[in-house]
Amino acid sequence: MARCTAPVNGHRSAAAAEKCPACSGRTRGYSSYSPPAYSRPALSSPGGGGRSGGGAATSSKPRWSRASSSVTYTSAQVRALTPVRESVERRASLPDLRDVFLCHAWDDRKDAAKVLHAQLEVFGVSVWFSENDVVLGSPLLREIDKGLARSRVGIVLVTPAFLRRIKGAGIAEKELSALLARDLLVPIVHDTTYEALRDVSPLLGSRSGMDTSEETMADIAAKIAELVALDDNSETEAQVRC
Repeated sequence: MARCTAPVNGHRSAAAAEKCPACSGRTRGYSSYSPPAYSRPALSSPGGGGRSGGGAATSSKPRWSRASSSVTYTSAQVRALTPVRESVERRASLPDLRDVFLCHAWDDRKDAAKVLHAQLEVFGVSVWFSENDVVLGSPLLREIDKGLARSRVGIVLVTPAFLRRIKGAGIAEKELSALLARDLLVPIVHDTTYEALRDVSPLLGSRSGMDTSEETMADIAAKIAELVALDDNSETEAQVRC
């Protein structure tokens, strides 16, 4: 008895079936071979990164993150934050530095900037925040200069109000210029996009940072806390909030 030479689902073509010793002459009603269908597994994107990172959103752990930490980063975030961390380490011996200088638009002082400031303090981060650190009646620009000089890292909270201030060459632009001169800058986009930022400030928009449309303020504060933590006994080990 002749044996069929085809796979279990049939021959790949009618010509192949005609050449088969078992199926020759029986091609009418023949169903061509179709390979089994496989579904591609879904790719996860922990931590987002589509608009802020500019690269694959794979999970990565930076060298400054504790082994016990549950904070997750995208690979792009690790690349962007590494020079900032190196600057933090170089300045570790300087006394009496705040962990973070929070650069923001005046219009955000009671809203988004206040929320971010509060979240950073939850993680034990010391923040220079104009609402708390500028004494009534003191020269604002002088106080800002002092705050910049005495902070390890600069955070720029980019909002629609901030973009308007930059266009108008206000105080926020002066803070930004000082921060851009050093590897101390982490942009955080809130209620706007990196595309809109690049239209106003190509230099700042070229820097990767974080985006509140991709992760919460608490997630971002946790990463900043790890970024500026310098000793093993620090209470700022960050836990991402669900």
